[in-house]
Amino acid sequence: MTTPISKEQAEELMHDIVQWQVGDEGKVIAKTFDCKDFQNAVVLVNQVAKLSEEQNHHPDIFIHSYNNVTISLTTHAAGGLTEEDFILAAKIDEL
Repeated sequence: MTTPISKEQAEELMHDIVQWQVGDEGKVIAKTFDCKDFQNAVVLVNQVAKLSEEQNHHPDIFIHSYNNVTISLTTHAAGGLTEEDFILAAKIDEL
């Protein structure tokens, strides 16, 4: 079983990702992307889905207000955040 990282480790790793927020008492990181339109939101979701499959680490993805995409990351098996969440967040930011 994977062990979640400490709050201190999470705070340190937050410096490496831009505009992600910590939520759910330190168990989730999330970011909302403002896309040009709905079609671009769907393209982003598909890119994240492909990347997530490659990483074997799957986020929660929510399209709302027609052009906003919120991505939430946590490691369910660990019951909180792991380094994998921060690695995937950084890779999503590169898309």
